[in-house]
Amino acid sequence: MKITKAVITTAGRGQRGLPAQSLVDRDGVEKKALEIILDEVVDAGAEAVCLVTAPGDEPVYRAAAGAHAPLLTFVTQPEPLGYGHAVLLARQFTAGQPFLHLVSDHLYVARGATRSARQVADLARAEGCAVSAVQPTRESVLRFYGTVGGRRVAQRPDLYEIQHVLEKPTPSEAEQVLSVPGVRAGFYLCFFGIHVFTPLVMDILAEQAALGRGGRPLDLSSTLAELARRERYLALEVAGQRHNIGLKYGLLTAQLALALDGVDREKILAQIVDLLAQRNSAHSE
Repeated sequence: MKITKAVITTAGRGQRGLPAQSLVDRDGVEKKALEIILDEVVDAGAEAVCLVTAPGDEPVYRAAAGAHAPLLTFVTQPEPLGYGHAVLLARQFTAGQPFLHLVSDHLYVARGATRSARQVADLARAEGCAVSAVQPTRESVLRFYGTVGGRRVAQRPDLYEIQHVLEKPTPSEAEQVLSVPGVRAGFYLCFFGIHVFTPLVMDILAEQAALGRGGRPLDLSSTLAELARRERYLALEVAGQRHNIGLKYGLLTAQLALALDGVDREKILAQIVDLLAQRNSAHSE
């Protein structure tokens, strides 16, 4: 499987503006969040990237892309018609080829030398099928994530055959449908925000869009549930952590994670210790 294209959605409510936020990356260089995400997809083999944006956002995101700006193609989502609709708008760009897909409100810190997106892309190339990154996630935050259920692949503790996909399930729904043997109690396999999709994903999205859906937004999770019924679809437990910069304190948490994994780690640790000592001293007076 050849994967040279990537699609990044940025038009969703709550996502707009997040990719233009500034952080200091692991190399100690200040970058926009979008540039850090683009570093991730380029490292995974992407040579061209489609950004699905809300109207009027192209100039901001082109500037935020830094050195990666020449790789970008922009597609506008005129109305917020759903996550699946946003992905479908990139169908002409993907042109019947497999593609890497990332969301614009997550940053990633891998454990080890291989970046998270590359882990997913390398597995998809090796297995020749769609792969979604997942992370065991507490049931208390399932309302933020699409979640999968399935069975573990033999001899691979980090790999699962996906059988079910639900969007933001309740804990009771997850317990009934999405429990996976080997995943600890109270945790479920939630999407990490990185996928490699086969062309069938675009075909299913187009089928669902043609049905009209009674005015309901076109979501992605129902498409992925159908994908799992039609072809082999794997979930990889990525060696790394996702950081949702759209959550309260999400940018702060992501910045700390990047700093503690980067060249300024010792300096940041010393500053944190200093800050805690000052607060403890103030409270003891």
